[in-house]
Amino acid sequence: MPANPQPAHARWCALETDPSGRARLTLRGAWHLPDLAAIERALRAQAIPPRVILAGADLESIDTSAAWALAEALRAAGLTPAKVELHDFEPVTQRVVERVFRLGDAGEALPRRKRLGGLGQFGLSAVEIGRMCAGHVTFLGETTQALAQLVRNPMRLRLKELTVQFEQCGLNAIPVVALVTFLIGIVIAYLLGLQAEKYGANLFVVDGVGIGTTREFAPIIVAVIVAGRSGAAFTAQLGAMRLGEEIDAISTLGLSPQHVLVVPRVLALMVALPLLVFIGDAMSILGALWIAEPMLDITPATFLSRLREALAVKHVVVGLAKAPVFAFFIALIGARMGMTVGRDTRAVGLATTSTVVQSIVAVILLDAAFAVIFQRLGI
Repeated sequence: MPANPQPAHARWCALETDPSGRARLTLRGAWHLPDLAAIERALRAQAIPPRVILAGADLESIDTSAAWALAEALRAAGLTPAKVELHDFEPVTQRVVERVFRLGDAGEALPRRKRLGGLGQFGLSAVEIGRMCAGHVTFLGETTQALAQLVRNPMRLRLKELTVQFEQCGLNAIPVVALVTFLIGIVIAYLLGLQAEKYGANLFVVDGVGIGTTREFAPIIVAVIVAGRSGAAFTAQLGAMRLGEEIDAISTLGLSPQHVLVVPRVLALMVALPLLVFIGDAMSILGALWIAEPMLDITPATFLSRLREALAVKHVVVGLAKAPVFAFFIALIGARMGMTVGRDTRAVGLATTSTVVQSIVAVILLDAAFAVIFQRLGI
């Protein structure tokens, strides 16, 4: 009669008992990824006891995927792979098996991170905001120091970079600023006109539009536009430079990144924003002038005459005085987020989004502070 055929799993492994009575799992052949399914079936067919020795004398080679399958089979039998004895392995195969066994046990030993409750999340957010504010204050000191050095030595100012930044954040922003503020002027005149018509006080719409836009609406709206446009651009530009290690190269050349990258952007935005606010003032008033006659029966001549009487110069000056302060903090936040961004593309995107949010919040807080200060001063 023919001999009993050898089980298929015996090609890969066999569970035996050595002379001392200990269980011994003998590994055979070349354990590689293409045969992984057959190797796993062979391992499942073995009734591996709680204590076993791995014998590798007949093992030709093994890759990490097969070693991982072996480790999983040992864990399923209640064994810790890193504590299993290895006998008669070639040095190369033994290193592979031991490394995979150690990594698997280390991964399982990692503690699971506990989810924070509401109070914990609040505390964590408060700590992160505190660190962010501390970083902004430090960067503010560094930028102020760089500006002071520039006052003592004006030749350190990079005029070419300053001109390029002024074009990008000033001249190129004129169309969007003009369009948005023109529409805002129309909206404000329309809303005020709906209420003023009830009392026959159409002419006072000119007062509200003139004072409101020049003192509050135009500076805030233009600053928000610049925050979303130029502030985000600063972060994206500097973040890409940091990602490409260009900032490190500037430092290696003995140059100051503050003077080369930050100061031109800060100065350009501080010069550009007041000009943009002035354009916003003019366009918002023009929008109100355009809608006043068909809606409120106020002719352009009457509108301009009333505007000259109602709009004092101090209101325009107050709005323009806010602009450089808004610009300084927008540029400061944008530059700092770009200079400290993580070295991966995802971090650049997150930092850009954070710049826009922080800049808008900063503009609103600064405007509130200005309102309190001007009210105390009677301006």
